[in-house]
Amino acid sequence: MRSRSAWALGGFFMFDETILAASTWGDATRHWPIVAALLSIVIAGVLILVVRSDPMPLPAAVAVALCGPVGCALAYSVLSVPSSAAAESWPSAAGTVCAAFLCVRGRVLAGWVGVLSMVGLAAWWGSRTGAGALAASLPQLVNVATILMATVFAFTIRPAARLIFELEDEATRRIAAESAAAATLAERNRQMHRLDHLVRPILTTIAETESLQPHQRRECRLLEAQLRDSLRGAALAVPDVSAAARSAREKGVEVVLVDDHGLDDVRAAEKQRILDRVAAEIRDTEVGSVLVRILPPNRSALATILVKNAGGIRRLEL
Repeated sequence: MRSRSAWALGGFFMFDETILAASTWGDATRHWPIVAALLSIVIAGVLILVVRSDPMPLPAAVAVALCGPVGCALAYSVLSVPSSAAAESWPSAAGTVCAAFLCVRGRVLAGWVGVLSMVGLAAWWGSRTGAGALAASLPQLVNVATILMATVFAFTIRPAARLIFELEDEATRRIAAESAAAATLAERNRQMHRLDHLVRPILTTIAETESLQPHQRRECRLLEAQLRDSLRGAALAVPDVSAAARSAREKGVEVVLVDDHGLDDVRAAEKQRILDRVAAEIRDTEVGSVLVRILPPNRSALATILVKNAGGIRRLEL
């Protein structure tokens, strides 16, 4: 209903109704009700195409159901003598089409009320013009076949279509879950390979050596700090920052990295700018301590760097 072809078909339908309305122009005692009747049909068609919820919301369904009878009442009020039933009953045919779409959109009762109201208005028009209520309403009863077919569609095809859409949604959710699981597994494998690359050499040394040398103990401490960074400062566990942190720790600087996920939704270029600045600040710290914290989302700053040394405390916001 929201495709270009649906709008094109709706435009063609409105063009056809405009021609039918124009054919009754000469028989009308006043012309503005004909224009108003055509406008009511246009409103119904636009509502059917624009309103997306399914079933159609009740206020919109009532408006569409009323447009047909209102159009019939307006047109019949100025057409005094029935001369061409096919042309003069154009609001009824247009209203029936709209009522059929109401059934398709899950508002069967509203569609039936609209069609039966138009049949009643045709009977009123026939009695008013002298053509007879039965004679004027009988041609409109053919519209009941249209609404009946739409009703059958609503109660047979709609449940099947709903099931198909539910299956499609379920398939989409399953594919998304499988993709997420695959991404998680890939990340796990990547972390396992990284951990193996970092830890295996020192674990092998520990297993093969009865006592560790001072430089080996220092390497263990550096490795432990790097692993701790990857857990509580995940966004900062990138090669440049990790290398700068290791170099600073080798000089005796205490380095603490904390990630509160403020960079999770930041553009790549902005994130890289922050990480480059963090790495530079850590490299420039010769003594003391440096604390880098990625702030939580929706803060005025993305990160803070706190450097403490003999010269005092320096705080930097990024």
